[in-house]
Amino acid sequence: MVALDQRESLRTMLGGKAVADEALTRFKVDAARALTPHASAVLLDVAFGLEPVLEAGVLAGGCGLIVAADELVQPAGGIVEDTAVDDAVFDDPNVTARADAYKLLVIWHPGRDRARRAATVRAFLAACRERGRPGIVEGIVRPLPGDHLTPARHADLVVEAAVELTEAGPDLYKAEVPSLGLADDQTITAAAARVTDAIAAPWVVLSNGVRPERFDDAAIAAARGGASGFLAGRAIWIESIATNDPRGHLERVAAPRLAGLAARIDGVARPWSAV
Repeated sequence: MVALDQRESLRTMLGGKAVADEALTRFKVDAARALTPHASAVLLDVAFGLEPVLEAGVLAGGCGLIVAADELVQPAGGIVEDTAVDDAVFDDPNVTARADAYKLLVIWHPGRDRARRAATVRAFLAACRERGRPGIVEGIVRPLPGDHLTPARHADLVVEAAVELTEAGPDLYKAEVPSLGLADDQTITAAAARVTDAIAAPWVVLSNGVRPERFDDAAIAAARGGASGFLAGRAIWIESIATNDPRGHLERVAAPRLAGLAARIDGVARPWSAV
């Protein structure tokens, strides 16, 4: 699955605060056109992606549509600091009519804000169930000040976050690659197996924080540990942004890479229906 729901982060990747909204939309449309024929689903935001992609008619047949239902707290040029449920997404009947699932991003700090996070996740999943749609919860680990985030420490926190954020029963959990790909494949597989053993939900990996050239093998390693695949964005398409012809690069380079990775994942990943 391909993630194209980045908002201000994408603006930063495209050049910064001066980049117009139209540039974000154009990239999302071009990426959806090139990549969704090779994806089982695509994740889009309502701010810059959903309507333009649908109006352009570039969503490939058979590709599911996941809609981001998270409101991001993110300063210009900075990282996402916090999130909340975006009630406006759920209140829009046109979105509900098109969405096959919804996604919520949660920024997870160890030992802090647990009750507030739990309430946010419960509210999100209740809204999903009210509309008869699956709910996907995504956890991004952020260490507290002074916490030295070694690869081993990151893997431990990924497991801890997964246990907490799946307590309310999401249909799918989206986790960082344990160690952010810095550990060797065998260590990633062992850490992924800990996630698999610790939670009841099927889960997939995201690519943020993993070097693009490392992500494919790291995702395979996680799948060998029980992950059911990936829902990734930057590792798939970020190199296209830096070229003089992003659309052409998406079609010639990113799309074949996605297709190849999907085929590899299909050979090793645990089907979600087997969970």
